[in-house]
Amino acid sequence: MRILVCISQVPDTSTKIVLKNNNTSVNSDGITWVINPYDEWYALIRAIELKESGIAADVHLVTVGKADVEPVIRKALALGGDEAIRIDADSNDPYEIAHHIAEYAAGAGYDIILCGKESIDYNNGTTGAMLAELLDIDYIGFATGIQIEADTAVVTREIEGGEETDSCNLPLVISCQKGVAEARIPNMRGIMAARTRPLKVITPSKITAVTEILSYELPPAKTGIKLVSPDNLDELVELLHTEAKVI
Repeated sequence: MRILVCISQVPDTSTKIVLKNNNTSVNSDGITWVINPYDEWYALIRAIELKESGIAADVHLVTVGKADVEPVIRKALALGGDEAIRIDADSNDPYEIAHHIAEYAAGAGYDIILCGKESIDYNNGTTGAMLAELLDIDYIGFATGIQIEADTAVVTREIEGGEETDSCNLPLVISCQKGVAEARIPNMRGIMAARTRPLKVITPSKITAVTEILSYELPPAKTGIKLVSPDNLDELVELLHTEAKVI
């Protein structure tokens, strides 16, 4: 069994975001880039667990980006990936990204393609479903558990008010979220090996993006905190009513 894990690069949540060009783009200077947590903690780690259990033979990693994403994909290699592929394109359009990955994955013989349920920068949550459609294979989203039985995946996923369990033949695209796997950190041996492991770079075909970002807007600045004595519940109620307007 061969697994492909989709990896995306996102700003660390502690990074201060600064806009430029009249709020039409993000200033990348000083940003700390990390693997998208849903891709790393859940999709990638579950793939590695399946390999460690003997179910999967290979875990390949794919990312869409220019040369600056290579440190992130090498960290994914350090966690336990066998081979990394960088598709040499720069895009924030989920359809374009899905198209590039599908172009690479078509005919490559992957049994399972895993991705995070969404990236924490744009929060679209659509790339996995688009990828499955482009490859003409089935898709299950928001997985909290993945088990493999022969050529069938048994997937637990969240639904409104509970969970459901689905069974689907492979090949299959699955988007992952909390519950699929337990996060881990790379060890020194993995880090050293990832530094010298070859990184395959692919030039994609031209594809027209279907969406574009017109502008960004930062959230309003947080206001000061007002402290209320626990003995003065009347004041607390009044503030919740007149200022916070939550009651």
